[in-house]
Amino acid sequence: MSVSSLDKAIVGLDIGTSKVVCIIAAPDADLQYLNILGIGTAESKGLRRGVVTNIDKTVESIKQAVERAEQQSGLKVVDVVVGIAGDHIQSFATRNIITIPSPTKEISSRDVERLTDESRKIAISSDRRILHVIPQEYIIDGQDGITDPIGMSGVRMEANVHVVTALVTAIQNIQRCIERAGLRMRDIVLEPLASSNSVLDADEKEIGVAIIDIGAGTTDIAVFCENIIRYSAVFGIGGKHVTDDIAKVLGILHSQAEQIKRDCGHAIHSNIMNDESFQIPGVSGRNPMEITKGLLCEIIQPRLEEIFEFAYAEIKNSGYANRLSAGIVLTGGCSLLRGAAELAQDVFGMPVKIGIPSEIAHGGFAREVENPIFATSVGLVLHGVRYRNIFGYQHPVPEEESVENSQEKQNEEDTGMSSRIFGKVKRFFNEL
Repeated sequence: MSVSSLDKAIVGLDIGTSKVVCIIAAPDADLQYLNILGIGTAESKGLRRGVVTNIDKTVESIKQAVERAEQQSGLKVVDVVVGIAGDHIQSFATRNIITIPSPTKEISSRDVERLTDESRKIAISSDRRILHVIPQEYIIDGQDGITDPIGMSGVRMEANVHVVTALVTAIQNIQRCIERAGLRMRDIVLEPLASSNSVLDADEKEIGVAIIDIGAGTTDIAVFCENIIRYSAVFGIGGKHVTDDIAKVLGILHSQAEQIKRDCGHAIHSNIMNDESFQIPGVSGRNPMEITKGLLCEIIQPRLEEIFEFAYAEIKNSGYANRLSAGIVLTGGCSLLRGAAELAQDVFGMPVKIGIPSEIAHGGFAREVENPIFATSVGLVLHGVRYRNIFGYQHPVPEEESVENSQEKQNEEDTGMSSRIFGKVKRFFNEL
């Protein structure tokens, strides 16, 4: 790994309901693939359905994950790109209009920025904040279907945009956890958008695809068509609810339920070739319990079907259910459950595949991250790599550098950054 590659390293931090994942990565010399420099994971104890419920426990989990990634990479983390989910996330479509004041009537990048700014001025409740404003198409003097209006002539320009909002308190609590962990949050990204960066390719987005990221506490959905995000949603049911069902029905500990779900769980009864029995240790000295894989499947399948049915309802609500030629891409930890893809195909009635992070360079920790559980964290890094020049990241530094030197350098960068950041943010949203 060259020094120049280290200078481009970005840190993605996925703060989930069941785990916190920190990935340090840098693009290769050709800017085509990620070199994974370090991976850190820690059990998450302070979140529920994607929302922080205990600051101290969340901070401790973040510190553990970051320290493990730092140890593997030999770098000191300063800034992070953070994901956000939770059933408080809301999205909607809107349209805005501006006129072109130029005497030549030629549309410039400044005009596009003005139109994006107008979209951000939309009235929302005071307890919510806009996360993303993503242009879907531009309309110039009544001509629609335009994706890049710069250089065209017109008097009136409109844009259909996809707006994603989140609760202010949810964002503030995440930021507070990051800061108390001694880090700085450079960007916050909707998790299904991040996951789509790592598991979807351009062809799938072009012909139509929906990504369903099933985490522990939430299920995240994003619908793409013609290379544009058309719809996004998050609802508060995930893999943890499957585990809860197992624990309640069998009367066992949550940790035991999670373990047998991973080791013996099936989503479709017909997939079980040998319905063998296995034992579960008794609680507090009680006798062990013996159950079959078929019985376990009868607990798992209804809940997983419910998750897929909720997801299908959201996809239908998007209006693009009949335009998803590439079908469904499942990712997230719960997608690893045996038979999950087959069950999803039965529910959705369209092709389903398991999505794993791509654009990863061979060698290093590539094999470790080629797993659906790392879809969001790898996607956050890809997001940071693509837009690092806009948000002015402080990249990870070799650990032998003193904290004092790193802080002095950062203070110098911050002085000039504050006067430039607003304009760069505007260009970022235009490039989405």
